[in-house]
Order: sequence, then C-alpha cells, then structure tokens
Amino acid sequence: MLKVEKLQVNYGGIQAVRDVSFEVPEGKIITLIGANGAGKSTTLRSIIGLVPAAGGSILYNGEEMRGRTTAEIVAKGVTLVPEGRRVFPDLTVAENLRIGAYLRKDDLKGDLDWVYSLFPRLKERHWQAAGTLSGGEQQMLAVGRALMSRPKLVMMDEPSLGLAPIVVQQIFEIIRKINQEGVTVLLIEQNANMALHAADVGYVMETGAITRHGPGKELLEDESIRAAYLGK
Repeated sequence: MLKVEKLQVNYGGIQAVRDVSFEVPEGKIITLIGANGAGKSTTLRSIIGLVPAAGGSILYNGEEMRGRTTAEIVAKGVTLVPEGRRVFPDLTVAENLRIGAYLRKDDLKGDLDWVYSLFPRLKERHWQAAGTLSGGEQQMLAVGRALMSRPKLVMMDEPSLGLAPIVVQQIFEIIRKINQEGVTVLLIEQNANMALHAADVGYVMETGAITRHGPGKELLEDESIRAAYLGK
C-alpha cells in the first residue's frame, strides 16, 4: 500500500531523515520505533505532505505522493493522528469529529456511529468542549477525528504519549480493532514494548536512518533491542 524509498528530509542544514526505506502492506500494522529525535515524526509528516522531502520516493498504491498537498493526500485515503492530539479545545467533541470529514460531501451519520461505537466515551460527551476532556479522551477524539475521513491508511504519531498505563492499554486495543475492521496502520511509538506486541513488522530508526527491521515478535526477543528500548 505504502512504499517509501530512500526518503531524505532536511531541516535547514541538518539531514533529519537519511535514505529511509520501508513498506506498509495493506491490512497490516507496521511500527517505527526509536529514541526521541530519531526522525520518526519527520518521516510521517513528510508522507502526509506537511514537510517537503529533499529526495526519495513516497508511493501510495503505486502513485507518487511527493509534491502533493496534504489535502490531496488525505483525499487519497491517508490520514495522520498527530503527536500531542491537537484537538480544537473550544469546539465540542461532535464538532471536532466533523472537522475530520472536511473533504467529504456525503452523509456522515454512519461514520459518526462507527466512531462512537469504537469510543463510547466520546458518544457520552459529544456535546462537551474538547478542551475539558482528559488526556486519554482527547487521544480517542484525535483518533476518531482521523477516522472520519474514511482512511485506508491511518498514521499515528506517539498515541500513548503522556497517558496512564490503563489508558495506553485501551488505545492499543482500539488500534487493533481499527486494523481488524480493514484500516491499515503505520504507528510510531517510544513505547516499543506495546508497539512491537501490536505490530506485524517493526522498523528501528536511529539518527534518521533505518537500522533494523523484522517481525514485531522477533524484534521483541532480540537482546540488543530489549537492552536499547525495553529496559531489559
């Protein structure tokens, strides 16, 4: 579905992403793990068109996405759940969800019902200002808002960041459920343990480059990965 080849992204004179290549097969959960500053977020932001690539190729279903606007990429079926949730605090839960469907002209009721079935808490609070929700509820809203565009591929940037362990478990259960319902997931996480348990394939990023990859369960058992990212 997504094939990134030799992606390069520069910030000023710094090469933040260096010849990064990976694939996201349809129907799978793929994760990029690595330390803070490894280039994971920059990679996702480049794929969605928020940061221009200096080189390489971003193919989505065989079509080049480099040079496309973010709106064009979202219209193709790709969306991003940004780090830090980025909800609109003064708008209600329902209004935030509808913003996620800003490119659509059809009826939204079926998709709203689907999001509310995934996140019953949001249905209970559909009238409430997003800024008054807990951190976990705001993360659920950010995911739900991304799903309102009916994506085929959803990218998630640190969905567990700053959340209590029990809420992290809930978020990862929802990621699996979304995937089971036919949405392909590209996930970046500092919580390598949770990410590799959920992922079909994991890629390790270090200082802007991919250094390792393999099935998530294999990486979990790798002693060097355990020492570097799992604290074991």
